[in-house]
Amino acid sequence: MRASDADRERIAQVLHKATAEGRLDIHELDERLAAVYAAKTYGELVPITADLVLSGLPQSPAVPQHRSAVDARVGGEPGSAVSVAFWSGVNRRGQWVVPRLHNAVAVMGGIELDLTHALFAEQEVTISVFAFWGGVEIRVPDDINVKVDGFGFMGAFEDRAPARRYIPGAPTVRITGLALMGGVEVKGPKKKKSNVLRELRD
Repeated sequence: MRASDADRERIAQVLHKATAEGRLDIHELDERLAAVYAAKTYGELVPITADLVLSGLPQSPAVPQHRSAVDARVGGEPGSAVSVAFWSGVNRRGQWVVPRLHNAVAVMGGIELDLTHALFAEQEVTISVFAFWGGVEIRVPDDINVKVDGFGFMGAFEDRAPARRYIPGAPTVRITGLALMGGVEVKGPKKKKSNVLRELRD
């Protein structure tokens, strides 16, 4: 979930109040404010004030409803543990539940796994990929942690998702496996048409 300017300003006010009460020094204030204005998601804002208890405010004032939004990504009945494309195509998108281990096998076929709106059966899940003369594309949102450690042999296993910082409490997805004369590509979420048009105008 993307953070708004109002969310960032609210957290910045909490940090200024903590500094006024002597709970943070100037250097800590500068560091945390830099993290606030660099944050893109709610998950990145939550830990910035998690250790602060201010007079007149409840503990962990960093928008607790956002923490529950992160937790809401974990749970549900696990979906299929296998996606197989043999001379064919498979697409998984929308609000599906990624199991603890999901195997994606593309043999002269193509698979698209979109995790943008997915739920996760456990806090940490693994997607194991095998692509032989085929391709697998995995879309990952900004509010989860992603680890990519697959291997390409006469093929490519590429992480093209935007650089991100670790988000405490967010689900973690490990993407591993082998691309043998095939391709595996990890990307960020699809951009809305309005954002694409705005970038073209700029």
